[in-house]
Amino acid sequence: MNPTKCRSLAEGLFVCTVAVVALFAPSTASTLTAEGAANAAVEFAPVPDPRRAALVGYLSERYRRAVDETAAIVDGARAAGEAMEVDPLLILAVMAVESSLNPDARSPFGAKGLMQIVPRFHRAKLAEHGGERAVLDPRVNALVGTWILKDYVHRSGSLRAGLQRYGGWQDDPEHRYARRVLAEKQRLSAVVNRSLGDQYEKAS
Repeated sequence: MNPTKCRSLAEGLFVCTVAVVALFAPSTASTLTAEGAANAAVEFAPVPDPRRAALVGYLSERYRRAVDETAAIVDGARAAGEAMEVDPLLILAVMAVESSLNPDARSPFGAKGLMQIVPRFHRAKLAEHGGERAVLDPRVNALVGTWILKDYVHRSGSLRAGLQRYGGWQDDPEHRYARRVLAEKQRLSAVVNRSLGDQYEKAS
C-alpha cells in the first residue's frame, strides 16, 4: 500500500475517534454530574431530630402557638444555649413561665418578648444587637435573655438564686419562681426522654 495513503487513513481514523469522544463526553459528564449531585443530596440530607419534633409538638399544643413559630423558638433557644453554654431546656422553661412563648408579650413594667427583658436595664447587651428595638426579635431576645440569666446565676452563686433574681423574686424564701421554672424544665426533659424512648422502640 502507498505510504501516503496509509498516513491519510491513520489521520482519518484519529479524527473520527476525536469526534466520537467529543460527541459522547458531554453526556457522560452530565451523567456523572447528575449522579454526583444525587449522591450529595443523599449524603447531606438533614437527619430528623425526634427531640426537637417532640418539643415543638408539646410546646405548640400546651401554649397554643403555631407549629412553625414554636419551631423557630425552639431553634432560637438551642442557638442561645450553645452560644452561652446554658441548657436550652432551661431557656425554654424560662420563656414558658415568663411569656407563655409569646414573642410579642409585654408587661406593665416594660418587660418585652419571650424572656421578658426590660430594655432600659440592659441597654449595653442589646446595643450589640441593634439597640432596644431588637428586644422583640425572638432570636435576639433568647440570646440576650440567656446572657442575663447566666450572669444572674453567676452573681447569685446558684441556679435557684439566679432564677429568683431573674424573675424579680429575690426576697421570696420559698423560691416559688425558681420552682415553677424548674418544674417546667422537668416536664420538657420528660418530653425529650419519651421521644428518645419512642425512637428506640420504632427502631427495634
